[in-house]
Amino acid sequence: MNNQFNQYLKEIGEYGIVYYINHPVVMIEGLPKVKLHEVILFENGQKGEVFAITRGKVEARVFTNEPITVGAKAVRTNAPLSIPVGMELLGQHVSPLGEPFDETAQFKEPKEKREIDIRPIGISGRTKITTQLATGISLVDLLVPLGKGQRELIIGDRKTGKTSLLLTAVKKQVNEGSVVIYATVGKKKSEIKKIKEFFTKEKLLNRIVLVSTSSYDSPSLICHTPYAAMTIAEYFRDNGINSLVIMDDLSTHAKYYRELSLLAKRFPGRDSYPGDIFYIHSRLLERAGNFKHSKVKEVSITCLPVVELIEGDFTGYISTNLMGITDGHIYLDSNIYYQGMRPAVNIPLSVTRVGRQTLKKLPREVHKILMAFLTQYDRLQNLAHFGQELTDDVKRALNMGDLINKFFKQPFEETIPMDIQMVIISMIFNKLIENNDVLDQVKKSLVNAYYDPQKQKFLLGLTNTKDLDIFNNNILKNKDFLIHPT
Repeated sequence: MNNQFNQYLKEIGEYGIVYYINHPVVMIEGLPKVKLHEVILFENGQKGEVFAITRGKVEARVFTNEPITVGAKAVRTNAPLSIPVGMELLGQHVSPLGEPFDETAQFKEPKEKREIDIRPIGISGRTKITTQLATGISLVDLLVPLGKGQRELIIGDRKTGKTSLLLTAVKKQVNEGSVVIYATVGKKKSEIKKIKEFFTKEKLLNRIVLVSTSSYDSPSLICHTPYAAMTIAEYFRDNGINSLVIMDDLSTHAKYYRELSLLAKRFPGRDSYPGDIFYIHSRLLERAGNFKHSKVKEVSITCLPVVELIEGDFTGYISTNLMGITDGHIYLDSNIYYQGMRPAVNIPLSVTRVGRQTLKKLPREVHKILMAFLTQYDRLQNLAHFGQELTDDVKRALNMGDLINKFFKQPFEETIPMDIQMVIISMIFNKLIENNDVLDQVKKSLVNAYYDPQKQKFLLGLTNTKDLDIFNNNILKNKDFLIHPT
Protein backbone atom coordinates (compact mmCIF):
# COMPACT_ATOMS: atom_id res chain seq x y z
CA MET A 1 0.00 0.00 0.00
CA ASN A 2 2.92 2.35 0.62
CA ASN A 3 3.86 1.82 -3.04
CA GLN A 4 0.40 3.07 -4.02
CA PHE A 5 0.82 6.13 -1.78
CA ASN A 6 4.22 6.90 -3.33
CA GLN A 7 2.79 6.45 -6.81
CA TYR A 8 0.02 9.01 -6.21
CA LEU A 9 2.50 11.36 -4.55
CA LYS A 10 4.78 11.15 -7.59
CA GLU A 11 1.88 11.69 -10.04
CA ILE A 12 0.09 14.55 -8.26
CA GLY A 13 2.98 16.12 -6.36
CA GLU A 14 1.12 17.35 -3.26
CA TYR A 15 0.35 15.92 0.15
CA GLY A 16 -1.28 17.03 3.39
CA ILE A 17 -0.57 16.46 7.08
CA VAL A 18 -3.20 15.28 9.60
CA TYR A 19 -3.27 17.77 12.47
CA TYR A 20 -6.52 16.90 14.28
CA ILE A 21 -8.46 13.64 14.76
CA ASN A 22 -11.96 12.96 16.02
CA HIS A 23 -12.22 9.47 14.55
CA PRO A 24 -13.48 8.74 11.91
CA VAL A 25 -13.25 12.49 11.07
CA VAL A 26 -9.75 13.88 10.47
CA MET A 27 -8.56 17.42 9.68
CA ILE A 28 -5.77 17.84 7.15
CA GLU A 29 -3.53 20.81 6.30
CA GLY A 30 -2.25 21.03 2.74
CA LEU A 31 -3.73 19.48 -0.43
CA PRO A 32 -4.39 22.90 -2.07
CA LYS A 33 -6.11 21.49 -5.18
CA VAL A 34 -8.25 18.84 -3.47
CA LYS A 35 -11.91 18.56 -4.53
CA LEU A 36 -15.08 17.74 -2.60
CA HIS A 37 -15.86 13.98 -2.46
CA GLU A 38 -12.38 13.14 -3.73
CA VAL A 39 -10.80 9.96 -2.37
CA ILE A 40 -7.59 10.49 -0.41
CA LEU A 41 -5.01 7.90 0.57
CA PHE A 42 -3.08 7.89 3.84
CA GLU A 43 0.50 6.66 4.07
CA ASN A 44 -0.56 3.57 6.08
CA GLY A 45 -2.83 2.50 3.19
CA GLN A 46 -6.18 3.62 4.62
CA LYS A 47 -8.68 5.45 2.44
CA GLY A 48 -10.87 8.44 3.19
CA GLU A 49 -13.18 10.89 1.45
CA VAL A 50 -13.13 14.68 1.51
CA PHE A 51 -16.49 16.02 2.68
CA ALA A 52 -15.69 19.64 3.53
CA ILE A 53 -13.06 22.25 2.65
CA THR A 54 -12.90 25.32 4.91
CA ARG A 55 -10.25 28.06 4.50
CA GLY A 56 -7.69 25.65 3.14
CA LYS A 57 -8.37 23.06 5.85
CA VAL A 58 -9.69 19.71 4.63
CA GLU A 59 -12.20 17.60 6.57
CA ALA A 60 -12.10 13.92 5.61
CA ARG A 61 -13.97 10.77 6.66
CA VAL A 62 -11.93 7.60 7.13
CA PHE A 63 -13.44 4.33 5.88
CA THR A 64 -11.84 1.99 8.43
CA ASN A 65 -11.98 1.61 12.20
CA GLU A 66 -8.19 1.81 12.65
CA PRO A 67 -7.40 5.35 13.84
CA ILE A 68 -5.09 7.67 11.91
CA THR A 69 -2.22 9.25 13.85
CA VAL A 70 -1.55 12.98 14.07
CA GLY A 71 1.23 13.88 11.64
CA ALA A 72 0.27 11.17 9.14
CA LYS A 73 0.58 12.14 5.49
CA ALA A 74 -2.36 12.05 3.06
CA VAL A 75 -2.22 12.23 -0.72
CA ARG A 76 -4.88 13.02 -3.33
CA THR A 77 -6.00 10.36 -5.80
CA ASN A 78 -7.67 12.86 -8.19
CA ALA A 79 -10.70 10.53 -8.35
CA PRO A 80 -14.19 10.96 -6.85
CA LEU A 81 -15.59 8.25 -4.59
CA SER A 82 -16.72 5.56 -7.04
CA ILE A 83 -17.89 1.95 -7.13
CA PRO A 84 -17.28 -0.70 -9.82
CA VAL A 85 -20.55 -1.64 -11.57
CA GLY A 86 -21.42 -4.34 -14.08
CA MET A 87 -23.26 -7.60 -14.70
CA GLU A 88 -20.49 -9.33 -12.75
CA LEU A 89 -22.06 -7.99 -9.52
CA LEU A 90 -25.16 -10.23 -9.89
CA GLY A 91 -25.03 -12.85 -7.15
CA GLN A 92 -22.27 -10.96 -5.31
CA HIS A 93 -22.14 -9.58 -1.78
CA VAL A 94 -20.16 -6.33 -1.70
CA SER A 95 -19.28 -3.37 0.50
CA PRO A 96 -20.18 0.23 -0.48
CA LEU A 97 -16.70 0.51 -2.03
CA GLY A 98 -17.41 -2.45 -4.33
CA GLU A 99 -15.09 -4.80 -2.45
CA PRO A 100 -16.24 -8.34 -1.49
CA PHE A 101 -18.03 -8.36 1.87
CA ASP A 102 -16.67 -11.84 2.52
CA GLU A 103 -12.98 -11.81 1.68
CA THR A 104 -12.93 -15.60 1.15
CA ALA A 105 -15.58 -15.48 -1.63
CA GLN A 106 -14.68 -15.55 -5.32
CA PHE A 107 -15.05 -12.11 -6.82
CA LYS A 108 -14.54 -10.66 -10.27
CA GLU A 109 -14.40 -6.88 -10.17
CA PRO A 110 -16.29 -5.10 -12.98
CA LYS A 111 -14.24 -2.76 -15.16
CA GLU A 112 -16.69 0.16 -15.26
CA LYS A 113 -16.72 2.59 -12.32
CA ARG A 114 -19.38 5.11 -11.40
CA GLU A 115 -19.43 7.99 -8.94
CA ILE A 116 -21.52 7.16 -5.87
CA ASP A 117 -23.19 10.53 -5.28
CA ILE A 118 -24.62 12.18 -8.41
CA ARG A 119 -27.47 14.54 -9.26
CA PRO A 120 -30.79 12.81 -9.99
CA ILE A 121 -32.15 12.84 -13.55
CA GLY A 122 -34.49 15.78 -14.14
CA ILE A 123 -38.17 15.65 -15.06
CA SER A 124 -37.47 15.69 -18.81
CA GLY A 125 -35.82 12.27 -18.54
CA ARG A 126 -38.74 10.72 -16.67
CA THR A 127 -42.12 9.32 -17.65
CA LYS A 128 -45.41 8.56 -15.88
CA ILE A 129 -45.59 5.46 -13.67
CA THR A 130 -48.06 3.15 -15.45
CA THR A 131 -47.07 -0.45 -14.62
CA GLN A 132 -47.97 -2.23 -11.40
CA LEU A 133 -45.17 -3.68 -9.29
CA ALA A 134 -46.39 -7.10 -8.14
CA THR A 135 -45.17 -8.05 -4.65
CA GLY A 136 -46.97 -11.42 -4.44
CA ILE A 137 -48.49 -10.22 -1.15
CA SER A 138 -52.29 -10.22 -1.52
CA LEU A 139 -52.85 -7.52 1.09
CA VAL A 140 -50.45 -5.13 -0.66
CA ASP A 141 -51.31 -5.92 -4.29
CA LEU A 142 -55.07 -5.61 -3.76
CA LEU A 143 -55.28 -2.82 -1.15
CA VAL A 144 -52.05 -0.76 -1.31
CA PRO A 145 -50.88 -1.34 -4.91
CA LEU A 146 -47.40 -0.19 -5.93
CA GLY A 147 -46.08 0.97 -9.31
CA LYS A 148 -42.75 0.34 -11.01
CA GLY A 149 -40.67 3.43 -10.30
CA GLN A 150 -42.51 4.27 -7.06
CA ARG A 151 -40.71 5.14 -3.82
CA GLU A 152 -42.75 3.53 -1.05
CA LEU A 153 -41.64 3.81 2.57
CA ILE A 154 -41.91 0.65 4.69
CA ILE A 155 -42.50 1.91 8.21
CA GLY A 156 -43.12 0.23 11.57
CA ASP A 157 -41.79 -0.70 14.98
CA ARG A 158 -38.94 -3.13 15.47
CA LYS A 159 -39.88 -6.79 14.90
CA THR A 160 -43.17 -6.17 13.09
CA GLY A 161 -42.29 -8.07 9.90
CA LYS A 162 -40.76 -5.30 7.74
CA THR A 163 -37.93 -7.49 6.45
CA SER A 164 -40.30 -10.45 5.87
CA LEU A 165 -42.53 -8.26 3.70
CA LEU A 166 -39.49 -7.08 1.72
CA LEU A 167 -38.18 -10.62 1.20
CA THR A 168 -41.54 -11.69 -0.28
CA ALA A 169 -41.47 -8.71 -2.67
CA VAL A 170 -37.88 -9.58 -3.64
CA LYS A 171 -38.86 -13.18 -4.43
CA LYS A 172 -41.74 -12.07 -6.66
CA GLN A 173 -39.70 -9.44 -8.50
CA VAL A 174 -36.79 -11.81 -9.16
CA ASN A 175 -39.25 -14.36 -10.57
CA GLU A 176 -40.59 -11.62 -12.87
CA GLY A 177 -37.11 -10.86 -14.22
CA SER A 178 -36.17 -7.71 -12.30
CA VAL A 179 -32.81 -7.18 -10.65
CA VAL A 180 -32.85 -6.52 -6.89
CA ILE A 181 -30.24 -4.47 -5.04
CA TYR A 182 -30.63 -5.11 -1.32
CA ALA A 183 -28.76 -2.65 0.92
CA THR A 184 -28.34 -3.60 4.59
CA VAL A 185 -27.25 -0.46 6.46
CA GLY A 186 -25.24 -1.02 9.65
CA LYS A 187 -27.04 -4.25 10.58
CA LYS A 188 -25.86 -7.09 12.81
CA LYS A 189 -23.83 -9.68 10.92
CA SER A 190 -26.28 -12.38 12.04
CA GLU A 191 -29.18 -10.46 10.41
CA ILE A 192 -27.23 -10.02 7.16
CA LYS A 193 -26.44 -13.74 7.18
CA LYS A 194 -30.14 -14.66 7.58
CA ILE A 195 -31.13 -12.49 4.62
CA LYS A 196 -28.43 -14.02 2.41
CA GLU A 197 -29.41 -17.55 3.51
CA PHE A 198 -33.03 -16.86 2.48
CA PHE A 199 -31.91 -15.75 -0.99
CA THR A 200 -29.67 -18.81 -1.31
CA LYS A 201 -32.42 -21.21 -0.16
CA GLU A 202 -34.95 -19.72 -2.59
CA LYS A 203 -32.33 -19.74 -5.42
CA LEU A 204 -32.66 -16.01 -6.03
CA LEU A 205 -29.05 -14.86 -5.71
CA ASN A 206 -28.29 -14.86 -9.46
CA ARG A 207 -30.55 -11.77 -9.83
CA ILE A 208 -29.59 -10.02 -6.58
CA VAL A 209 -26.75 -7.72 -5.55
CA LEU A 210 -26.26 -7.48 -1.78
CA VAL A 211 -24.61 -4.25 -0.58
CA SER A 212 -23.84 -4.49 3.13
CA THR A 213 -22.24 -2.76 6.04
CA SER A 214 -22.38 -4.23 9.52
CA SER A 215 -22.58 -2.38 12.83
CA TYR A 216 -18.82 -3.06 13.18
CA ASP A 217 -17.96 -0.91 10.16
CA SER A 218 -16.90 2.73 10.21
CA PRO A 219 -19.80 5.26 10.23
CA SER A 220 -18.23 6.78 7.09
CA LEU A 221 -18.65 3.50 5.21
CA ILE A 222 -22.14 2.84 6.60
CA CYS A 223 -23.35 6.25 5.34
CA HIS A 224 -22.40 5.33 1.76
CA THR A 225 -24.35 2.03 1.69
CA PRO A 226 -27.67 3.28 0.18
CA TYR A 227 -25.81 5.51 -2.30
CA ALA A 228 -23.75 2.55 -3.54
CA ALA A 229 -26.94 0.48 -3.96
CA MET A 230 -28.59 3.26 -6.00
CA THR A 231 -25.50 3.63 -8.19
CA ILE A 232 -25.59 -0.09 -9.03
CA ALA A 233 -29.32 0.20 -9.85
CA GLU A 234 -28.54 3.08 -12.24
CA TYR A 235 -26.15 0.84 -14.16
CA PHE A 236 -28.96 -1.69 -14.73
CA ARG A 237 -31.35 1.17 -15.61
CA ASP A 238 -29.00 2.39 -18.32
CA ASN A 239 -28.91 -1.16 -19.69
CA GLY A 240 -32.71 -1.30 -19.90
CA ILE A 241 -33.25 -3.60 -16.89
CA ASN A 242 -35.90 -2.82 -14.26
CA SER A 243 -34.59 -2.91 -10.70
CA LEU A 244 -35.88 -2.88 -7.15
CA VAL A 245 -33.73 -1.15 -4.51
CA ILE A 246 -34.32 -1.94 -0.85
CA MET A 247 -32.70 0.26 1.81
CA ASP A 248 -32.86 -1.50 5.15
CA ASP A 249 -32.92 0.91 6.89
CA LEU A 250 -32.64 4.71 6.58
CA SER A 251 -33.28 5.46 10.26
CA THR A 252 -29.96 3.70 11.01
CA HIS A 253 -28.35 5.62 8.15
CA ALA A 254 -29.56 8.90 9.66
CA LYS A 255 -28.14 8.01 13.09
CA TYR A 256 -24.67 7.35 11.66
CA TYR A 257 -24.82 10.53 9.55
CA ARG A 258 -25.75 12.45 12.72
CA GLU A 259 -22.76 10.88 14.49
CA LEU A 260 -20.39 12.00 11.73
CA SER A 261 -21.84 15.52 11.68
CA LEU A 262 -21.51 15.92 15.45
CA LEU A 263 -17.92 14.62 15.36
CA ALA A 264 -17.20 17.19 12.64
CA LYS A 265 -18.69 19.85 14.96
CA ARG A 266 -21.57 20.71 12.62
CA PHE A 267 -24.35 22.75 14.20
CA PRO A 268 -27.07 20.34 15.42
CA GLY A 269 -30.76 20.86 14.67
CA ARG A 270 -33.89 18.97 15.74
CA ASP A 271 -33.06 15.77 17.70
CA SER A 272 -29.39 16.72 17.14
CA TYR A 273 -29.64 15.80 13.44
CA PRO A 274 -27.74 18.12 11.08
CA GLY A 275 -29.65 20.67 8.99
CA ASP A 276 -28.98 18.83 5.69
CA ILE A 277 -30.49 15.48 6.72
CA PHE A 278 -33.63 16.10 4.61
CA TYR A 279 -31.48 17.10 1.64
CA ILE A 280 -29.27 14.00 1.68
CA HIS A 281 -32.26 11.63 1.84
CA SER A 282 -34.28 13.49 -0.80
CA ARG A 283 -31.26 13.63 -3.15
CA LEU A 284 -30.82 9.88 -2.68
CA LEU A 285 -34.47 8.86 -3.18
CA GLU A 286 -35.01 11.20 -6.15
CA ARG A 287 -32.64 8.94 -8.09
CA ALA A 288 -35.43 6.33 -8.21
CA GLY A 289 -38.30 6.64 -10.67
CA ASN A 290 -39.61 5.63 -14.09
CA PHE A 291 -37.23 6.80 -16.81
CA LYS A 292 -37.24 7.19 -20.57
CA HIS A 293 -34.91 4.78 -22.36
CA SER A 294 -33.77 4.86 -25.99
CA LYS A 295 -34.10 1.09 -26.54
CA VAL A 296 -36.85 -0.21 -24.23
CA LYS A 297 -38.90 3.06 -24.13
CA GLU A 298 -39.08 3.08 -20.31
CA VAL A 299 -37.20 1.50 -17.43
CA SER A 300 -37.74 1.82 -13.70
CA ILE A 301 -35.87 1.94 -10.42
CA THR A 302 -38.38 1.15 -7.67
CA CYS A 303 -37.20 2.02 -4.18
CA LEU A 304 -38.49 0.62 -0.88
CA PRO A 305 -36.70 2.45 1.94
CA VAL A 306 -37.32 1.24 5.49
CA VAL A 307 -37.62 3.34 8.63
CA GLU A 308 -38.00 2.03 12.17
CA LEU A 309 -40.46 3.69 14.54
CA ILE A 310 -40.32 3.78 18.32
CA GLU A 311 -43.61 2.66 19.91
CA GLY A 312 -45.58 3.56 16.78
CA ASP A 313 -44.61 7.24 16.91
CA PHE A 314 -45.29 8.65 13.43
CA THR A 315 -44.10 12.12 14.43
CA GLY A 316 -40.39 11.25 14.62
CA TYR A 317 -38.11 13.59 12.70
CA ILE A 318 -36.66 11.07 10.24
CA SER A 319 -39.95 9.22 9.66
CA THR A 320 -41.88 12.44 8.85
CA ASN A 321 -39.03 13.60 6.58
CA LEU A 322 -39.12 10.36 4.62
CA MET A 323 -42.93 10.31 4.47
CA GLY A 324 -42.72 13.74 2.84
CA ILE A 325 -40.12 12.60 0.29
CA THR A 326 -41.69 9.29 -0.78
CA ASP A 327 -44.83 8.40 -2.80
CA GLY A 328 -46.61 6.82 0.15
CA HIS A 329 -45.92 4.38 2.97
CA ILE A 330 -46.91 0.92 4.17
CA TYR A 331 -47.35 0.93 7.94
CA LEU A 332 -46.75 -2.32 9.80
CA ASP A 333 -48.61 -2.04 13.09
CA SER A 334 -47.31 -3.83 16.20
CA ASN A 335 -50.87 -4.21 17.60
CA ILE A 336 -52.00 -6.01 14.43
CA TYR A 337 -48.81 -8.09 14.50
CA TYR A 338 -49.44 -9.30 18.06
CA GLN A 339 -53.02 -10.22 17.11
CA GLY A 340 -51.50 -12.78 14.73
CA MET A 341 -51.97 -11.04 11.38
CA ARG A 342 -49.06 -11.51 8.95
CA PRO A 343 -48.17 -9.25 7.24
CA ALA A 344 -49.30 -6.77 9.88
CA VAL A 345 -50.22 -3.95 7.47
CA ASN A 346 -52.49 -1.25 8.87
CA ILE A 347 -54.57 -0.44 5.76
CA PRO A 348 -56.30 2.78 6.99
CA LEU A 349 -52.91 4.30 7.91
CA SER A 350 -51.09 3.11 4.75
CA VAL A 351 -50.90 5.31 1.65
CA THR A 352 -49.99 4.76 -2.00
CA ARG A 353 -49.95 7.98 -4.01
CA VAL A 354 -49.22 6.62 -7.50
CA GLY A 355 -49.90 2.88 -7.20
CA ARG A 356 -53.62 3.00 -7.98
CA GLN A 357 -53.03 4.68 -11.34
CA THR A 358 -51.14 1.55 -12.46
CA LEU A 359 -54.15 -0.74 -11.97
CA LYS A 360 -56.11 -1.92 -15.01
CA LYS A 361 -59.88 -1.55 -14.97
CA LEU A 362 -60.75 -4.96 -13.45
CA PRO A 363 -58.21 -4.82 -10.58
CA ARG A 364 -59.33 -1.24 -9.90
CA GLU A 365 -62.96 -2.36 -9.59
CA VAL A 366 -61.95 -5.27 -7.30
CA HIS A 367 -59.90 -2.80 -5.20
CA LYS A 368 -62.87 -0.40 -4.82
CA ILE A 369 -65.35 -3.13 -3.82
CA LEU A 370 -62.87 -4.73 -1.43
CA MET A 371 -62.06 -1.42 0.31
CA ALA A 372 -65.77 -0.59 0.66
CA PHE A 373 -66.55 -4.04 2.07
CA LEU A 374 -63.67 -3.95 4.59
CA THR A 375 -64.87 -0.54 5.82
CA GLN A 376 -68.34 -2.03 6.35
CA TYR A 377 -66.82 -5.15 7.98
CA ASP A 378 -65.00 -3.00 10.55
CA ARG A 379 -68.31 -1.35 11.49
CA LEU A 380 -70.13 -4.70 11.69
CA GLN A 381 -67.51 -6.11 14.06
CA ASN A 382 -68.82 -3.69 16.68
CA LEU A 383 -72.14 -5.58 16.48
CA ALA A 384 -70.58 -9.02 16.77
CA HIS A 385 -71.05 -9.17 20.56
CA PHE A 386 -74.84 -9.33 20.05
CA GLY A 387 -74.38 -12.97 18.93
CA GLN A 388 -77.70 -14.70 18.12
CA GLU A 389 -79.53 -11.39 17.75
CA LEU A 390 -77.65 -10.59 14.53
CA THR A 391 -79.50 -10.87 11.22
CA ASP A 392 -78.47 -13.52 8.70
CA ASP A 393 -77.09 -10.84 6.35
CA VAL A 394 -74.83 -9.46 9.08
CA LYS A 395 -73.64 -12.97 9.99
CA ARG A 396 -72.83 -13.70 6.32
CA ALA A 397 -70.94 -10.39 5.99
CA LEU A 398 -68.93 -11.11 9.17
CA ASN A 399 -68.07 -14.61 7.93
CA MET A 400 -67.04 -13.19 4.55
CA GLY A 401 -64.81 -10.61 6.27
CA ASP A 402 -63.22 -13.33 8.42
CA LEU A 403 -62.45 -15.35 5.26
CA ILE A 404 -60.88 -12.34 3.53
CA ASN A 405 -58.70 -11.65 6.59
CA LYS A 406 -57.73 -15.34 6.64
CA PHE A 407 -56.80 -15.11 2.96
CA PHE A 408 -54.66 -12.05 3.67
CA LYS A 409 -52.63 -13.99 6.26
CA GLN A 410 -49.65 -15.08 4.23
CA PRO A 411 -46.27 -16.62 5.20
CA PHE A 412 -43.35 -14.65 3.79
CA GLU A 413 -42.03 -17.56 1.68
CA GLU A 414 -45.32 -17.63 -0.26
CA THR A 415 -46.15 -15.45 -3.27
CA ILE A 416 -49.60 -15.37 -4.89
CA PRO A 417 -50.06 -14.15 -8.50
CA MET A 418 -52.37 -11.13 -8.91
CA ASP A 419 -54.85 -13.08 -11.10
CA ILE A 420 -55.22 -15.78 -8.44
CA GLN A 421 -55.74 -13.11 -5.77
CA MET A 422 -58.67 -11.64 -7.72
CA VAL A 423 -60.17 -15.08 -8.45
CA ILE A 424 -60.14 -16.06 -4.76
CA ILE A 425 -61.65 -12.73 -3.64
CA SER A 426 -64.43 -13.16 -6.23
CA MET A 427 -65.04 -16.73 -5.02
CA ILE A 428 -65.44 -15.45 -1.45
CA PHE A 429 -67.85 -12.69 -2.53
CA ASN A 430 -69.83 -15.19 -4.63
CA LYS A 431 -70.07 -17.59 -1.63
CA LEU A 432 -68.12 -20.36 -3.39
CA ILE A 433 -65.75 -20.41 -0.40
CA GLU A 434 -67.55 -20.49 2.94
CA ASN A 435 -65.02 -21.85 5.45
CA ASN A 436 -61.30 -21.83 6.19
CA ASP A 437 -60.65 -25.41 5.09
CA VAL A 438 -62.07 -24.80 1.61
CA LEU A 439 -60.11 -21.52 1.41
CA ASP A 440 -56.79 -23.22 2.23
CA GLN A 441 -57.45 -26.03 -0.25
CA VAL A 442 -58.55 -23.68 -3.08
CA LYS A 443 -55.64 -21.27 -2.53
CA LYS A 444 -53.07 -24.06 -2.61
CA SER A 445 -54.53 -25.81 -5.66
CA LEU A 446 -55.04 -22.59 -7.67
CA VAL A 447 -51.48 -21.38 -7.04
CA ASN A 448 -50.17 -24.79 -8.17
CA ALA A 449 -52.48 -24.74 -11.24
CA TYR A 450 -51.19 -21.28 -12.18
CA TYR A 451 -47.73 -22.73 -12.84
CA ASP A 452 -49.16 -25.35 -15.23
CA PRO A 453 -49.03 -23.66 -18.71
CA GLN A 454 -52.43 -24.96 -19.92
CA LYS A 455 -54.26 -24.19 -16.67
CA GLN A 456 -52.54 -20.81 -16.45
CA LYS A 457 -53.92 -19.88 -19.88
CA PHE A 458 -57.42 -20.80 -18.68
CA LEU A 459 -57.05 -18.83 -15.41
CA LEU A 460 -55.75 -15.76 -17.26
CA GLY A 461 -58.78 -16.01 -19.55
CA LEU A 462 -61.06 -15.58 -16.51
CA THR A 463 -59.49 -12.24 -15.62
CA ASN A 464 -59.07 -11.04 -19.22
CA THR A 465 -62.01 -8.64 -19.05
CA LYS A 466 -62.60 -5.06 -17.97
CA ASP A 467 -66.12 -5.70 -16.67
CA LEU A 468 -66.56 -6.86 -13.07
CA ASP A 469 -69.93 -8.52 -13.77
CA ILE A 470 -68.48 -10.56 -16.65
CA PHE A 471 -65.58 -11.57 -14.40
CA ASN A 472 -67.94 -12.72 -11.62
CA ASN A 473 -70.04 -14.65 -14.17
CA ASN A 474 -66.86 -16.34 -15.43
CA ILE A 475 -66.08 -17.41 -11.86
CA LEU A 476 -69.60 -18.81 -11.30
CA LYS A 477 -69.63 -20.68 -14.63
CA ASN A 478 -66.30 -22.38 -13.86
CA LYS A 479 -66.82 -22.93 -10.13
CA ASP A 480 -66.31 -26.72 -10.34
CA PHE A 481 -62.88 -26.32 -11.93
CA LEU A 482 -61.87 -23.52 -9.55
CA ILE A 483 -62.74 -25.53 -6.43
CA HIS A 484 -60.99 -28.66 -7.79
CA PRO A 485 -58.47 -27.49 -10.42
CA THR A 486 -56.15 -30.48 -10.17
